[in-house]
Amino acid sequence: MAEAEEKQTLHRYLEDARGVLLWKLDGLSDYDIRRPMTPTGTNLLGLVKHCAGVECQYFGEVMGRPFPGEADLDWHDDDDEGEGLSGHMYAKPAESREQIAEFYRRVWVHSDATIEQLPLDARGTVPWWPEESRHPTLHTVLVHTIGETARHAGHADIIRESIDGAAGLLEGISNMPPEADAAAWNQHYSKLDRIARSVR
Repeated sequence: MAEAEEKQTLHRYLEDARGVLLWKLDGLSDYDIRRPMTPTGTNLLGLVKHCAGVECQYFGEVMGRPFPGEADLDWHDDDDEGEGLSGHMYAKPAESREQIAEFYRRVWVHSDATIEQLPLDARGTVPWWPEESRHPTLHTVLVHTIGETARHAGHADIIRESIDGAAGLLEGISNMPPEADAAAWNQHYSKLDRIARSVR
């Protein structure tokens, strides 16, 4: 596969996962996009902020092209909640949905320029990675970032369904059986629950 084609394929997967993260915020209240939905506090707007920070670092600092607006959001946790908790997984009260989404879109533009301008074998530096893998290629950074974003898009899928039942693969593509209604899903859920209980 030619480099341009491979880069285009990788880029498309990254763009799809990015789009899903923002789409999962649509139609929800400010409370619902911020509310912690797991014991570790996972929330929809925090996932968007986190993934914006990931791209900001990996396609910015790591590849020698620092993103100029990193200080636009607050990445630190200044509460006395405990060691290791950080502000990149949730939105601060002063950080709006619009501010974080707009920041993420600006990061995309910067990331896309990095992807376009550098060859896939260009090397970067990730100071927080182990010494033996600290200088990845752009190809590795792309794959890493796709994996990170897709993982969190999957989290967003489950969180959104838990909040209001909305599900789907991409905006405009539900990938859900068209004939399934609430009664059918309840029946399916009950079947799976019976199976789970039968093997305990």
